[in-house]
Amino acid sequence: MDLTGGFTLDNATTAVPSPVAPSCAAPSSATRPAVAPSPVIPSPVVPSPAVPSPAAPSPVVPSQGAPSPVVPSPADGSAARRAGRGYERTAAGGGGGGRLRARPAVTELRLSAFAGHRSAVHPLGPVTLFAGPSGSGKSTTLRAYEALARLGAGDSLDEVFPDAADCVPERARPDAQGRRGFRIGCTVDGPEGPVHLDLAVQAEPRLRIVGERLTGRGRTLLATALRDPGRNTVQAEWHTAGTTPVTRAPFPDDLLGTALLPLRVAGKTPGQLEVLAAAEQVVIGLRSAFACDPRPERMRAPVPPGEGRLRRGCGNLAEVLHRTHTECPRRHHRLAAVAGAGCVGPVTGLGVQELPDGTVRAVLERAGRPATPLGRLGDGELRYLALALTLLTGPGVLAMDRIAEVPEAMQSLTLLADGFDRGLDVRQVGELLGLATDIAADGHIRVAGTVGERTGAEVRGMPGVTVVDLST
Repeated sequence: MDLTGGFTLDNATTAVPSPVAPSCAAPSSATRPAVAPSPVIPSPVVPSPAVPSPAAPSPVVPSQGAPSPVVPSPADGSAARRAGRGYERTAAGGGGGGRLRARPAVTELRLSAFAGHRSAVHPLGPVTLFAGPSGSGKSTTLRAYEALARLGAGDSLDEVFPDAADCVPERARPDAQGRRGFRIGCTVDGPEGPVHLDLAVQAEPRLRIVGERLTGRGRTLLATALRDPGRNTVQAEWHTAGTTPVTRAPFPDDLLGTALLPLRVAGKTPGQLEVLAAAEQVVIGLRSAFACDPRPERMRAPVPPGEGRLRRGCGNLAEVLHRTHTECPRRHHRLAAVAGAGCVGPVTGLGVQELPDGTVRAVLERAGRPATPLGRLGDGELRYLALALTLLTGPGVLAMDRIAEVPEAMQSLTLLADGFDRGLDVRQVGELLGLATDIAADGHIRVAGTVGERTGAEVRGMPGVTVVDLST
């Protein structure tokens, strides 16, 4: 299946690609859109490129094991565990030298046909803000990123897209079989250079992945295609470069094939090693994302102490501060300084009080004045503190799927913040962006968020911040 010619919106029509055999022919260079170098990037509209002719069928290597779809089992271990092996060798000074020390990170997001987006290509810098008026597609852009991240972590398609029909472009009409769908993709940069992942998803009449392509260094490393609509599988074909060029096997149509490759590829030939390295880079880059949406109404009440991992809505902020106060004193001290810059009145520290009922609450410590419980702060101040805490911590303090097999020095956390500026004033936004760019400079954290038009105009030109204007 060639994803460059999949779903189209020409004449207000969206069609699902016909079930054809996949091809591992190298993609045309015309399929790679240009990236504007300016930090202020309007959302481009790129015409669909020509589809390269499929290559002749390659010799087939019989799939090892049972011919049923590949489903991870506890004995196989996770994709990240397989991914971690190469990065552990790197951290220990193994093969590949300094080149392998780059941290995998998503550097481009493609919304070929997704909700209100068509042929959109968004470069992602260390700190990227999508700006525009209400209805311009800011939230759906981040939703596509989060969806790819969850698929990379092994979530099934129906878990990631419970309302998949809403992701189909509004003007899309079904084909003769009543099928409609959408297309998204991304590029993950890292030790293997840029690796491109593209997905074609059928949303109606049944949710399934009908095509997936993984490419790197001018070569198609994995391609899947729907050959028999009556089965819950797609035909997968990946690069081998051994005695025969490719291996074919059925994959389930509700899981990301790229995330399954480390469970299936033996890594015995140069081609298999290339496929594994590219797949591992994509999986690590996608999984290193945390969606944060602070909800002040959930952050005011005292909470019982627990494991101290910050949840998406930040309702357990006091519990996490209780942990960082004892385990991460340096970061906690820096957070207190950041709190003083963004909260009203003098702040000398952030404290945590244990209440008689066993719960804990966080307070702002004031010089010569009684401490202020966080529950008495305004919504903007609470959101400011929660976002600052997220920026100053790491996967070990966030309620996210940790990649324990990969050294933290090889990971780059990406904070996804829809409504980054919601409830914040200009000073607070500036303080948070200054903190984000400072931390992002060493490659340990990246930020992708959405802001309103006014905030986008105010921070445009700020060093280290890329503003993507979706209003054009």
